[in-house]
Amino acid sequence: MSIHQNLLGGPAPTHLPDEPAPREALAAGTDPAEVAAAHPTSSAAWAALADRAFAAGNTIESYAYARTGYHRGLDALRRAGWKGHGPVPWEHEPNRGFLRALNALARAAGAIGEKEEFERCSTFLRDSSETAANVLAEDTSA
Repeated sequence: MSIHQNLLGGPAPTHLPDEPAPREALAAGTDPAEVAAAHPTSSAAWAALADRAFAAGNTIESYAYARTGYHRGLDALRRAGWKGHGPVPWEHEPNRGFLRALNALARAAGAIGEKEEFERCSTFLRDSSETAANVLAEDTSA
């Protein structure tokens, strides 16, 4: 028996590839709008824009940025072999952009009263990564 065998029978965790350029630019404090323009497939850049807009009280803009990051993340997950369900671990840092965008989408949907979207995204986040749901619930900047 392989030590890497999934004993629960569910899908293997999905690990997105690293995107060093946008990750490093965001870490260096580059404006997320510049990072998103230079790297439009980066969920992390769109999530950062969503967080900034939400913090500024621009809920609709936050929703739009988060939805873009969410869809870019879904595209990346599918390219990485994800079949529409299964773990997307927070512990794998390249997954965090997608998970942050998903959290931001849930948050903005809740703020505008879109209850079904809020519940769907919140459940999706928790099902993808319990750790992400807990970390992001504690992170007041996200």
